Amino acid sequence: MSTRPLNDDEVLSEMNKMVAFIKQEALEKAREIKVKADEEFAIEKAKLVKQEQQAIDAQFEKKRKGAETAQKIAHSTLTNKSRLKLLQQREEHLQDLFETARTEIVTLSSEESRYVQFLEGVIVQGLLQLLEPSALIQSREKDDELVKQALEGAQETYKQISGRTVSVEVEGSLSNELAGGVVLISGTRRITVDNTLDERLRLLEDRMLPEIRYDLFGPNENRKFFT
Repeated sequence: MSTRPLNDDEVLSEMNKMVAFIKQEALEKAREIKVKADEEFAIEKAKLVKQEQQAIDAQFEKKRKGAETAQKIAHSTLTNKSRLKLLQQREEHLQDLFETARTEIVTLSSEESRYVQFLEGVIVQGLLQLLEPSALIQSREKDDELVKQALEGAQETYKQISGRTVSVEVEGSLSNELAGGVVLISGTRRITVDNTLDERLRLLEDRMLPEIRYDLFGPNENRKFFT
């Protein structure tokens, strides 16, 4: 088969075909590049959006926790203030109660018949605690005669209970500022029994305070164990 040179038209036609092919290849390559660029852009965009979202979520969570902490602190502060105020009011109520009791014991010492009966009882109690042949009774100076009056019956009662006799000396050496009562001292001066109204009230306050609190205010919510 013989070949011949291409004429100008044929050369131009071949060149146009080559240009069209190159152009088509370029367009397809451009589309591929654009598609890949769009994909990478979408991926990067999604990544940035996610990072920003996480940063916003983290910031929000931090602020939320901060707000919760501040709220808890405020609630705790108000609760503590309320609790302290309640405790203060309860303590004031107890002090009013004890003050009333102090008034009552002063009233007792001013009623002679009741007071002599009380003195006789505490003298017997003190003598039974000492259980010695001799004792000293200290009283308020203004109670000297009342104590001696009560002592007669107390010695007889003591003898009936213990089967013993006791020699007792009365000394008005206690302050008249006290509410009343007596202090008993053994003959050997080694044992002292404080049966003054003031001391008995103080002991009652100490020993009965938990029961008084319970009766007035109910069980302590913060206390887990009871005996």
